Amino acid sequence: MNDRVIPFSDLAPTTAEIRAEVEDGWRRLLDGNAWVGGAPVERFERAFASYCDTAEAVAVANGTDALHLILRALGIGPGDEVLVPANTFIATAEAVVLAGARPRFVDVDPTSLLMTPQGAEAALTPSTAAIVPVHLFGHVADVEGLAEVARRHGLALVEDAAQAQGAERNGVRAGSTGRAAGFSFYPGKNLGAFGDAGAVTTDDAALAATIRSLADHGRAADDKFLHTSVGTNSRLDAVQAVVLSAKLARLDAWTQRRAKIVDAYRERLADLPLRIVEPDVGVDSAWHLLVVRVADRDAVRAGLAERGVLTGIHYPVPCHEQPAFAAWADGPLPCASEAAREILSLPLHPYMDLEDVDVVRDALADVLRRRRGPT
Repeated sequence: MNDRVIPFSDLAPTTAEIRAEVEDGWRRLLDGNAWVGGAPVERFERAFASYCDTAEAVAVANGTDALHLILRALGIGPGDEVLVPANTFIATAEAVVLAGARPRFVDVDPTSLLMTPQGAEAALTPSTAAIVPVHLFGHVADVEGLAEVARRHGLALVEDAAQAQGAERNGVRAGSTGRAAGFSFYPGKNLGAFGDAGAVTTDDAALAATIRSLADHGRAADDKFLHTSVGTNSRLDAVQAVVLSAKLARLDAWTQRRAKIVDAYRERLADLPLRIVEPDVGVDSAWHLLVVRVADRDAVRAGLAERGVLTGIHYPVPCHEQPAFAAWADGPLPCASEAAREILSLPLHPYMDLEDVDVVRDALADVLRRRRGPT
């Protein structure tokens, strides 16, 4: 039995790498006493827009707000339907409901587990106003094909890129194809704050201005005492902007390390009865998560935990099976439901070493061998 514990994720090494830079930035904030917005937030917005190859980035309080604000700024609300994949974090569908619209859940490709143009086309109704593909696990969905579906039907394409900072499809960055994209900087994300944070990216300056206003209580751009719409409070604070700027400068290097670890997993897991959920051809994944599909998942996960290997599940209950969204569940979505019973997220973070991967592999091999019994 392995005495070593392999955590599912470990934020301490990346925190240590940026600590001195963050402390220096925070000291400057303490000297200036400007905590909300200001130069640190503006610097991060410019840097993140450049990183995503978009004209604009608007920093907001979290990823859920990013999607909600995009939909509101696009005028999507009561009477509208928005297509979302069933196998996403609940926030994707939640943002639709918060905007007053109806989420219409779409089944996903059985291999990639992502929304496809064919799946979106089949789910369209006369009330459809937008398509929201999710770049799950860091793998970019077929945004070119989905953009074409959206164009033909006069719909808005909004990317949920919460798990895909830095990912690309055919050389195009996640978050730069649709009308806008929502990003999450929850601490566990590849680009994670020291708390909640998020951003919207877009090439539409007018849309960005509307989102910026809505996120600041509907305030007019040229008069702080004039409120032209009913907004909300979703401003990024300067403390988090300092952290995100320090991490953004290192994000590509961390992503490259993740990819090398995934390569090692591929080699070591090739002979085991499981399957890695891979990105489509042409996708340079951000590898936010390394997900495998395995039979008897819950028992396998328990066996790994007994051997000191900690794992996750993203996500065990698809949105259309969640009690909170029962009113919008139109019928069975077999691919999403089947995958939810089999998916298992293995340990992955930039500072894993090959010995860690070996420990995970040996634990998996032992658990799977014992479940198969003697041969």
